[in-house]
Amino acid sequence: MRILHLDSGRHWRGGQRQVFLLAQAQRERGFEPLVVAAPHSPLAGRLKTQGIASAAVAMRIDFDVIAMRRVRRIFSRWRPDIVHAHDARAHAIALGALIGAPAPLVVTRRVPFVPKGRLKYGSRVAHFIAISEAVGQALQLGGVAADRCTVVYSGVPTPTVGTPRDWRREAGWPADTLLCAVVGAMTAEKGVEQLQEIAAKLAPATRDRVRLVLLGGSAIGADTFGGIAAYRAGFVDAIHDAMAGVDMLWHPSGAEGLGTAVIDAMALGVPPVAFATGGLAELVEPEESGLLAPPGDVTAFAREVERLVSDDALRRRLAEGGRARAAQFSVERMVNGSAAVYEQVLAHQAAAAGHAP
Repeated sequence: MRILHLDSGRHWRGGQRQVFLLAQAQRERGFEPLVVAAPHSPLAGRLKTQGIASAAVAMRIDFDVIAMRRVRRIFSRWRPDIVHAHDARAHAIALGALIGAPAPLVVTRRVPFVPKGRLKYGSRVAHFIAISEAVGQALQLGGVAADRCTVVYSGVPTPTVGTPRDWRREAGWPADTLLCAVVGAMTAEKGVEQLQEIAAKLAPATRDRVRLVLLGGSAIGADTFGGIAAYRAGFVDAIHDAMAGVDMLWHPSGAEGLGTAVIDAMALGVPPVAFATGGLAELVEPEESGLLAPPGDVTAFAREVERLVSDDALRRRLAEGGRARAAQFSVERMVNGSAAVYEQVLAHQAAAAGHAP
């Protein structure tokens, strides 16, 4: 099976990581993936390093006509069985590039927001893949029929840790401090602006005992949040080594399709505290693999942090439960789920054309 993947992302975020893992695993299984990615993007670089077939197309805006033409030329030369778009811009460009083309279009939706407009969500998309039930429900609220949407949870590989980062030594912090990681793009939608308020809700003794390590974004160096000393590490490539060096994860995102950083943390035995929003409410089992606060309730979030900081036994129990829970979100499960969608779509196409599946 030939799959043409499209991803417009210019940065390395959760979506780009999922495209890379999916294409890599598909190639190992004997499929033929070809990934169209933004020129000079981290995704394009990683694909090249691993020898995964790729093409560079700048996708600057939705319905970028030049990008559509270039994708159409790639499609015409390569003749894929399936076209799989992985973000909103790639979705729009694929719709234009495939006008009159026979290949079915599959679109992955990663955000739990109700889509607006009918053009992009009409019948030209053969099937939607939602990365969580929350995302699937949002699609249905936007008018996508339930039989055109399948939940395929994102997957992460089993973590391999060389040497855990010694953040205490790097930042010059005391050996008895507890380290709390915040992982992600460091943007408002990921809840970074909530850190000040959460920190301010903590008891003074807790603020004195904990330190924050921010893994992501472009800023590097010492910082403070609500009286808590912090270190901004910027983008970290060896993320498993970095996360293995902390004691807990704070994930204050207010809207999350699923949360692969949380899966990574749980797989490493790093218990998370998160808001019960979007796919996080499906991912984290309260009191078993992590702690959840009601969406947007920073007081409750701070209260869960206090519990985790003060209770060593709770941290150990959640660490063990998290490892077991994370194992359920494997790359293999994601690849199997995606393949099942492809097969369903191709069977439907064959039946519609009057052929046996």
